[in-house]
Order: sequence, then C-alpha cells, then structure tokens
Amino acid sequence: MAPAVHHRTTTIDGLDVFYREAGDPKAPAVVLLHGFPTSSHMFRHLIPALADRYHVIAPDHIGFGQSAMPALRDFPYTFDALTDITSGLLQHLGIDRFAMYVQDYGAPIGWRLALKDPERITAIITQNGNGYEEGFVKPFWDGVFAYAEAPGPETEASMRGALTPEITRWQYVNGVADPSLVSPDNWVHDQALLDRPGNDEIQLRLFRDYPTNVDLYPQVHQYFRDSRVPLLAVWGANDEIFGPAGAEAFRRDLPAAEIHLVESGHFALESHLETITEYIRDFLGRALA
Repeated sequence: MAPAVHHRTTTIDGLDVFYREAGDPKAPAVVLLHGFPTSSHMFRHLIPALADRYHVIAPDHIGFGQSAMPALRDFPYTFDALTDITSGLLQHLGIDRFAMYVQDYGAPIGWRLALKDPERITAIITQNGNGYEEGFVKPFWDGVFAYAEAPGPETEASMRGALTPEITRWQYVNGVADPSLVSPDNWVHDQALLDRPGNDEIQLRLFRDYPTNVDLYPQVHQYFRDSRVPLLAVWGANDEIFGPAGAEAFRRDLPAAEIHLVESGHFALESHLETITEYIRDFLGRALA
C-alpha cells in the first residue's frame, strides 16, 4: 500500500502556506522545492515513492499553487522573501535537518536555506535546479536578464510571453522524446494559476529579482567547497532552460557529486519518474546512512 499523502495548510508570517506531507515524522526529512510555473503538484507521484523511508514535505511557494497570493503591496515577492516563508514553515514543522530536492526556482530558495544554516542540510538532489552560469541556455535567459536590467514595455513584452499557455506547455514537452508520456493536466493546472488576476505582476516581479540568485553563486560555490555536502544532479539533458552543462558544473566544487543525465526536458519527473526515483533512493540510502 502506498503511503498516505496529506494536504495541509498552515499560517506562516500571517500567510496561508499549503504543503503536502507524507511519511513518518521520525524518519529523515526530505524537502521538495518546486519551480516556475508549477507547485508541489509536480511532486504528486514522487512523494509516495519516497515516503515509505522518509518524512517528505513539499510546500507551495507564496504566489504559487494553493498557498496565499497576496498583492504586490502586501508581500515583496523576492527570492529572499520566499525563502523566509519556507524557513518559517520548516521551523513550524520542527524540521531541524533535512535533505532537499530543488528544481528551477526551488534551487535559489534551497541555496539560501543552505547559506543561512549549512549544518541543517544533509544532502541535495538537484533536478534542473541551477547553481552555475554555465547552466543558463540562450536565448531563453537573454530576455529575463534584459528585463531585470531595464524593465520597460519592450523588455516586458517578451516576459509576458513566458506566461502564455504555449510556453507553459513547451516547458513540459520540449526535449521529451515521447511527449505522450506527459499529462496535459500539468500545463492546464499551471496555466489556470498563472491566469489568476494579479499573478502576472507577481511573476514579473520575480523575473526582475532573478539576478540576485546569480549574485549569490560565489557564496553557494564556497558553501559546496566548505561543506562537501552530498549532491545528486539528475537532469533532463534536453532542457533548453537549464542545460546539462549546469549539471556537470557541480563537480567543480563538489568532486564527488553524482551526475546523471536523462533523455528528457525541464520537468523530467513527468517522463522519467521511476528512473529518477531509483537514483534518489539509492543516493539518499548512502548519503544519509
């Protein structure tokens, strides 16, 4: 019988934070941090696949999924602020030490958690969660950095294009050898949340804040060198957002990093759930022993 997955909401700093939880609270904790434009929904199959052995927590970031979506005037929508909420949730749940799975936006949030308190991180799984400039694939990122540097009608237009149904679907199926393996429920679900009134301005605000993540990279690399944290990079090799060079780069600062490329794209769990689950279970079984 698959472990039960609980769907819960709690209040952190006055905001409703939704999270999925499964497994024995006394077991080693694994925190799953999602990216753009999705939510903890991306982990709906991975959670029960890990929860027989681990205490699994997967929150929705503020402005995403089922968590609160306050207006811009009521929440700063920076990666620092998203991290503060995640940290508050883990403190509320009594999660002192944890491994983390980071993907896309989940990576800069995870890196901030590690920089804030390195001793809390027991292991890292990064699935197309970038930490090196080599990972940025052009031309996708040209528009983001141009907009962040000079926000205005011209640069904003391309970023609004990233919020359309066509691009949401593209993020799921691009680079996947057999797109029929990817359920359209994914992009329909994500797009419905992106289309909520005011969510476009939230996403644009986070796009403008993205360069702060790159500014942190030297500190992140130093953290890797100092901590020698066990790290598994399991990466969609055909991702045109964060390319495979971003996976290989982890070995520069963590020579023992385990790198596996799978023939998929940005959301590799959708086509390679079993393969990725096997890598994770093997890795965590050794890293947390």
